[in-house]
Amino acid sequence: MEMKQYIEENRGRFLEELFSLLRIPSISSEPAHKDDMVRCAERWKELLLEAGADRAAVYPTTGHPVVFAEKKYDPKAPTVLVYGHYDVMPVDPLDLWDSNPFEPVIRDGAIYARGANDDKGQTFMHLKVFEYLVREGLLRHNIKFILEGEEEMGSAALVKWLPAHRKLLACDIILVSDTTMMDRRIPSINCGMRGICYMEVKVTGPKKDLHSGHYGGGVYNPINTLCKMIDSLIDADGHITVGGFYDDVIELSRKDRKMLARAPFDKKAFMEEIGVADLTGEKGYTTKERVSIRPCLDVNGIWGGYIGDGSKTVIPSEAHAKISMRLVPNQDSHTIAKLFAKHFRKIAPKGVKVEVEERHGGEGFLIPISSRAYKAASRAMGEVYGIEPVPSRGGGSIAVLAQMQRHLNADPLLMGFGLERDAIHSPNESYLLDQWEKGMESIALFYKYY
Repeated sequence: MEMKQYIEENRGRFLEELFSLLRIPSISSEPAHKDDMVRCAERWKELLLEAGADRAAVYPTTGHPVVFAEKKYDPKAPTVLVYGHYDVMPVDPLDLWDSNPFEPVIRDGAIYARGANDDKGQTFMHLKVFEYLVREGLLRHNIKFILEGEEEMGSAALVKWLPAHRKLLACDIILVSDTTMMDRRIPSINCGMRGICYMEVKVTGPKKDLHSGHYGGGVYNPINTLCKMIDSLIDADGHITVGGFYDDVIELSRKDRKMLARAPFDKKAFMEEIGVADLTGEKGYTTKERVSIRPCLDVNGIWGGYIGDGSKTVIPSEAHAKISMRLVPNQDSHTIAKLFAKHFRKIAPKGVKVEVEERHGGEGFLIPISSRAYKAASRAMGEVYGIEPVPSRGGGSIAVLAQMQRHLNADPLLMGFGLERDAIHSPNESYLLDQWEKGMESIALFYKYY
């Protein structure tokens, strides 16, 4: 039986099992959901055992638990390690959701729920392909699963857990579906991702909030000051002004840029999808390059002062911001954090005090498109979609993968089937059923050709 037929015969069960995961509010960054994290990990363990794993276990860590499972076929056969994460992003603002984010629904050919795509829906594809291979007697590889509960907050616990469990996770390839494709008609395979450096800053002025009528115009306002400091971090050409920031950035050759440009990009459709009238970015690069092969700096949150109903005319005592920098391979997140902290303190005027804290970071990575695994994935997706996939570079970050690549001496292979329309991290996250099923078909063929 082919995977397509197996999906047809089991679609209802597949959906109900996936929905049982999506109903669990496994928000890793919110302490109130600590028990939900454990409950979700245990549910993954149950599903992995039901699918045919020889063993599955939930391992405690310094943070949220990790789930490990394996099925041994032959010590001489290649070992595939499937990586995924069961934690999800917060759902705020809740009033922008068209349905309960933790009560999955199907409408317009898509599953709507938090985690529908990122990453429960995509990881679930691997679970069902694994089940198919076991039950149909088609297993030809040793298969392992490692599912973590902190990807959305930097994977700190897994990074600490990893060195002591190298032997447990030993593999030939790390198979991942936690990324997007360029277009549903023209598939793509990520051959690299950016790293991340996530910082939090605090600017303090007067020792208490001040009456803006009595003091306005005469003292440093922390919010005004913070905004000016942030504005100075990027110049008119879109370059980040932190000293030494670009020292380790490797410029892509004209040949490599031309190869990556094969992937389709419709600027007008891109703007319409996100609802903007114009685009910006680093001078000398296309929009597609700016969001994939170049580093960037963005403010992810800013707060301070009075934001309640009505008015309160104060100069606030302090202001805060969260700032992330997406990094390209060869940039080191801790080095960038130190450079940023030094620069941010340097540009602060004497009338305020600045505190800078590194929240989390991770490195970018590249994988060779000449590898056996990449070729197998390309052949598999080409067969399902009817067109050869193009190589692409992901603009997002899966911080732990560079660590896994180094500790396990195995390359990640990023077979992602999400689309930009899926609104991951945003209200109304979704995953097209068509993509979900084609993903399972492609993954099954990957095992056939690898």
